[in-house]
Amino acid sequence: MARAQDKTVLVVDDEPDVRDYLSQILRDAGFRVRTAADGIEALESIRVEPPDFISLDLVMPRKSGQKLLYELRKDRALSRIPVLIVTAHAQDELGEGDLKDIVENRVISGPGVFLEKPVKPLDYVRCVQRALGIEETTEDDDRVSLQEELRRQLPAAEPHALRRALEALRKTRVDG
Repeated sequence: MARAQDKTVLVVDDEPDVRDYLSQILRDAGFRVRTAADGIEALESIRVEPPDFISLDLVMPRKSGQKLLYELRKDRALSRIPVLIVTAHAQDELGEGDLKDIVENRVISGPGVFLEKPVKPLDYVRCVQRALGIEETTEDDDRVSLQEELRRQLPAAEPHALRRALEALRKTRVDG
């Protein structure tokens, strides 16, 4: 069975915060991650070293996700890379037409071809795992859920609570 740590995901999104967020979710799940800020940068990266999976924003400057996807599908070797569209524009004038075109023309097909932003971390990880044939475990559920809860709580945490949590994590790492 495939393992997350053996797989590389390319996260393509023009918004740095979103790109970082999605990348961290995947790293937390054990994947190797590369990033690109638009379709042109992504295509260059893909040609140098094809990833195992692509997480693709739809609406981006320079080269949109739709244009990149069509370009990938023209190349026999690159056309086999699974792609998940991750967009905030599935139902508005910026992206609805592009998404409809992609689905209707079967550029990508099947369940789980796109997620709407904001994505739930576990849903995102599950889409990638399913596409790559990686076993879904309850340990993944716990790890992703706990890490997401930590991210939400961290900004409001008191310094003494952060120190105690950090000490507990260090102790676990030493003991484990």
